Amino acid sequence: MSFEKAVEDVKNLNATPADADLLEVYGLYKQATVGDCNTAKPGLLDFKGKSKWEAWNGRKGMTQDEAKQAYVDKVAQLVEQHGLK
Repeated sequence: MSFEKAVEDVKNLNATPADADLLEVYGLYKQATVGDCNTAKPGLLDFKGKSKWEAWNGRKGMTQDEAKQAYVDKVAQLVEQHGLK
């Protein structure tokens, strides 16, 4: 599966994955498309923003190619678990 296909597939899952899986996919996507986190950490009360920032920042140092492959692998796992529409 290509990275582009994985990006489309994740939008068409039969069910919404767990929050932890969504954050992992988000962090890998941002690392694959942007590279290392380049934004300031959100404020203490921005729980959603902080979680997303931590998911992305936790991938710091991973190459974009490594992140793309990890993203494809994770989406393939989610497709296997949830199926596609």
